Amino acid sequence: MTDNSEVQRMSLDAALDVLARRRKEQIVVGTMTANGAWRQKSPHDLNLACIGFMGGASTLGLGVALSQPDRDVWVIDGDGSLMMQLGSLGTIAGAAPSNFLHIVIHNGVYETSGSQPLPSQQQVDFARMAEGAGYAQTASFGDAEEFDSAIDELLAADGPTLIQLYTRPADRFYSARPTPPGTTPALARMWPPVAEALSND
Repeated sequence: MTDNSEVQRMSLDAALDVLARRRKEQIVVGTMTANGAWRQKSPHDLNLACIGFMGGASTLGLGVALSQPDRDVWVIDGDGSLMMQLGSLGTIAGAAPSNFLHIVIHNGVYETSGSQPLPSQQQVDFARMAEGAGYAQTASFGDAEEFDSAIDELLAADGPTLIQLYTRPADRFYSARPTPPGTTPALARMWPPVAEALSND
């Protein structure tokens, strides 16, 4: 049984730095509190923020990966978000997109709503769940240098791949605001720029 109370934890910034250094033309689907930090580290027309439906990043990313098989798709997911849609692991493994990288930021809390502890956060292991579901490869890291040393080999292999990153809560509070009547939801506003960037390739 995994005991997450004993694992080493990196900062979210250090984890995202490792990813940003490898970012080229991948489509990156981010969710909740990681979105702001990721946009600062890797501003790009192909950033697609999953806003307004917590838990949806993995399946949104799957749809993008299946529709864009010649382009790598990264999902920067949260442990609280993925916990809300664990069935997506089986769906992703069954679809078997080789261009799919699933990053799970595992800080043990629902950071978006005030850092409440995740259910069974001392034991839950998303890498083992993904392996059992049928992902092509999985890995876990709590040290940024180890992650930096291993990621190139993971990126070179066919997916779907899930990388679980143990991080410290960053005290970033995501504040969602209701969509005013008559306006377009945030996620729908983000699709056109990404679609345009893809069409210009």
